[in-house]
Amino acid sequence: MTAADLLAVWHVVLAETLLLVAMIVAINGLDDLAIDLIWLFMPAAARAGRVKPTAQAGPPPAFAILIPAWDESAVIGAMLRRLMAGLDWPDVRVFVGLYPNDPAGIAAVAAVPDARVQAVIGAAPGPTTKADCLNGLWQALCADEAARGRRFAGIVLHDAEDVVHGAELAVFARHLPGRAMVQLPVIPLVDEASPLISGHYIDEFAESHAKDLLVRQWLGAGLPSAGVGVVFCRERLGGIAAQRGGQVFDADSLTEDYELGQRLHAGGGRGALVWEWRGGAPVATAEHFPADFRSAVKQKSRWLVGIALAGWDRLGWQGGAVQRWMLLRDRKAPLMALVTLAAYLLALLLALDTALRMAWPAAARLPVVAGGPLVWLLWINWLLLVWRLAMRAWFTLRLHGPVEALLAIPRAAVGNLINAAAAMRAIRIYAAALRAGRQPRWDKTVHRFPGAA
Repeated sequence: MTAADLLAVWHVVLAETLLLVAMIVAINGLDDLAIDLIWLFMPAAARAGRVKPTAQAGPPPAFAILIPAWDESAVIGAMLRRLMAGLDWPDVRVFVGLYPNDPAGIAAVAAVPDARVQAVIGAAPGPTTKADCLNGLWQALCADEAARGRRFAGIVLHDAEDVVHGAELAVFARHLPGRAMVQLPVIPLVDEASPLISGHYIDEFAESHAKDLLVRQWLGAGLPSAGVGVVFCRERLGGIAAQRGGQVFDADSLTEDYELGQRLHAGGGRGALVWEWRGGAPVATAEHFPADFRSAVKQKSRWLVGIALAGWDRLGWQGGAVQRWMLLRDRKAPLMALVTLAAYLLALLLALDTALRMAWPAAARLPVVAGGPLVWLLWINWLLLVWRLAMRAWFTLRLHGPVEALLAIPRAAVGNLINAAAAMRAIRIYAAALRAGRQPRWDKTVHRFPGAA
């Protein structure tokens, strides 16, 4: 076979691969466009996340805040001091889950002088899973209820790195009655030292919590919990615990928060994502997200394993057409991350093909790879890409201003590379776990808190 023959074969393979990838990208782009159009034509109140309060007159409800904290000595002390200083609520208890082999974390919590904070040290050494730690906290709050002769109205989840808004419990008290769950927005903090890697979370959460989840809410689909800044109806959780031998959370799950929101919806419970503003800023949970590539990949691979891979097995495809559509959107993430990476590689190969056509007469005689109907498909994908970047920049602009909105455009490519690496790692982790039959562990990242040493 001559070099010209090899070039012709390469040319056919490149053209067919480009067509397949372009078709998948177009289908995914139209799927995202459908969410955008639904959001644009929703009622103004629904687009803004304004939800009608459900509270009745009466005494302020009691809340329990659960904070799992494995190896969080660097942040948990500062987080708790800020939390307890900012909470303006008459009846609240904070339960912090710790492990006996984490003496630094135990000492950090003990140094917080507030009687409302209770350290809960598990019997097993860490790390187990976050869900297992939360189950221990659930047992502790039940014991507290029995000792004090009253029940909490809502169970709030937070992480050790969260910056909690002082009006959070007031918003929960207004909206929780009659609902299974109330979620507040999550807003990543700007990290000037990592404008691209940490910054790409800013764009993703702005679009997700200010558009995608609001569309789910308006359509009546299950609302996944973010695991922080969320309150659950205590009676609903008690019902789940009664069915599961006293365990609310599945200790084998890596994304217990997401699963709990979906299970509540499947059981008839309804959640709400609420946007309320105080002093020109939303009542939301703020936190730092990973600032380096490796940590971002590690975090996102855990999300992909729990939501897209294990979630498929654990939750199935329950619900109606809209619910299944949203589950599909959650579970397509690993595939689309890899397809996007393939699209980047194909763009490089197309550039190489163009260079060959310019430098080698034999290559110039071959048909153009991106010709015929494929050209129209590529133009459609280009227009969808421009629209996607414009939407992302718009949602970032609304929450973070023009500088971050401009950065959202290059950050989209950075995010795609992180997501692709996370997808490959998630597939490896999940495949290894299936082969070995082992239980997952708490594959956490190092956290930061503003002002903490």
